[in-house]
Amino acid sequence: MRIFNTQVYGLRESLIRSGYPMSTEIPDMMEAIAQADWVNVNDRASRLGQSTPGSGHDCFLKGIRVQCDIEAPSYWWPQFQRYHFADIISSQSKMHRITKFDISSQCTEDVHPMAIALAEDHIAKYIRGEITIDQMMANIPMGLQLTAGIDLSYLQIKTMCRQRDAHRLEMWRIFKAWANTLPMARMLGVVV
Repeated sequence: MRIFNTQVYGLRESLIRSGYPMSTEIPDMMEAIAQADWVNVNDRASRLGQSTPGSGHDCFLKGIRVQCDIEAPSYWWPQFQRYHFADIISSQSKMHRITKFDISSQCTEDVHPMAIALAEDHIAKYIRGEITIDQMMANIPMGLQLTAGIDLSYLQIKTMCRQRDAHRLEMWRIFKAWANTLPMARMLGVVV
């Protein structure tokens, strides 16, 4: 698994907005950012971010958006897609490009060489018209890595990290380690 091309958006704005529940007047955002007492803003955001998931006190984390690319094996993607709130911006298409992929280099090192050879054989048979696309696709290893661009919020990442904290798949530990690299993630309770 590889997570790369990470961009974070809306961090300062969401930190300011974390104070809206106790505000009587809403300032211009650019002025608020320029004039903010960042020690107090960060302290408030830290307290709110550390609140119990589902309590609603950490909802400002929704405004901190993260976009990145994730390259992961096919068997990991259904677990990620369980989170219906995580948007896949675009992804590689196994259906459209399987005959063009270099299967041996696109699979994880855990895929047995015989499985790769079998997949390559099925792809060649499909290209020659000897088998159907369904027969070919059914014989592609689950360790084939595909890359997708995703869009998440800090709140969604917080949920995922907690729910998958003790998961047996190494990919979730990689995901959590990546989450730890996000700006202010630990301070805001995104990761513990």
